[in-house]
Amino acid sequence: MSERSERAVVTGLGIAAPNGLGTEECWRSTLAGTSGIGPITRFDASGYPVRLAGEIPGFEVSEHVPSRLVPQTDRMTQLALAASGWALADAGVDPRRFDDLEMGVVTANSSGGFEFGQRELEKLWAQGPEYVSAYQSFAWFYAVNTGQLSIRHGMCGPTGVTVAEQAGGLDALGQARRQLSKGVRLVLTGGMDASLCPWGLVAQLPSGLLSEQPDPERAFLPFDTGASGQVLGEGGAILVMEPAASARERGAPHLYGEIAGYCATFDPRPGSGRPSRLPAAMRGALDAAGLTADEVDVVFADASGVPELDRAEAEAITALFGPRGVPVTAPKTMFGRLSSGGAPVDVALALLALRDGVIPPSVNVTAPAEEYRLDLVTEARPARLRTALVVARGYGGFNTAVAVRQI
Repeated sequence: MSERSERAVVTGLGIAAPNGLGTEECWRSTLAGTSGIGPITRFDASGYPVRLAGEIPGFEVSEHVPSRLVPQTDRMTQLALAASGWALADAGVDPRRFDDLEMGVVTANSSGGFEFGQRELEKLWAQGPEYVSAYQSFAWFYAVNTGQLSIRHGMCGPTGVTVAEQAGGLDALGQARRQLSKGVRLVLTGGMDASLCPWGLVAQLPSGLLSEQPDPERAFLPFDTGASGQVLGEGGAILVMEPAASARERGAPHLYGEIAGYCATFDPRPGSGRPSRLPAAMRGALDAAGLTADEVDVVFADASGVPELDRAEAEAITALFGPRGVPVTAPKTMFGRLSSGGAPVDVALALLALRDGVIPPSVNVTAPAEEYRLDLVTEARPARLRTALVVARGYGGFNTAVAVRQI
């Protein structure tokens, strides 16, 4: 198929986050400043230095996933299946009315089915190989969400998966946008991660990025003088993306906004003396969208919570927009960093912010570091919004930015 110029719009949203299961519930909680960060309950974390996380409460898998799929899937895939159903319903899409080759799936994942894998390894150790589930052969795989969504909804067109931690969630949207430019009519895209198990936590500890603060209100404070690291979370968002003309033609009930520009860069190796490529990703996304910095109404920050990384992002933002030149927010302070699922949630919240004319807050950030020179939004702020820039970084040097705007 030849490439063609086509506006890629989001017509459906499905969010599963620690502060809200379902799009509107998450949005209400986010505007209210309700946090989903608390003590880990899914396993005994008393022996670990990190004891807080953003857990999704009240997810009854039997209510959202066919019974035959439950033993085959990890929690992350079960959440992805539920969120994809919500997104398609929100978009008013019945996949049976599309040619199966006209629909694709592009998702992001950074860890695979860690919880499923740990459970099967425990069986192998304690009971022997004959007790290990045959589904382990694929349930652990980072590409399994794409595969399961494709099968579940009969989407046999272009598929893919991106693996770049937080940045990967935006890379998935960028790849989905590219597929639409080649003639695909609909793409399910986004990201979902859920590695809140001992194996998943231990894999993160060596990074040195996790906060060991025991107080949920003080553990994750990006851009704050008290920042001490990140808090892990589970969840993400699945979006329905379509060409604008096709969406209008079929009478889509929502046109949340356009994925107007996307750019990804990679940092030079540590110790090279060369600067981060994050500013280039931000500028590149605006250039791809045909936007200037003064047309951006809000930035949804990556918001690491690690002082060194916060400083680098703040410098990139002020270099592009000027000191306190644009409102900056980090709703992830209410649910933690969701790995590949975090940036798609930011995109979904940005689109809802454009819809409702309100910037969601960064909660618990009571002492923003003046040296960063950011206009940090700490309470829900009504505003005239047309364009947002969403920024994400991934462990190891990945940088991605996406510009979204009203249509």
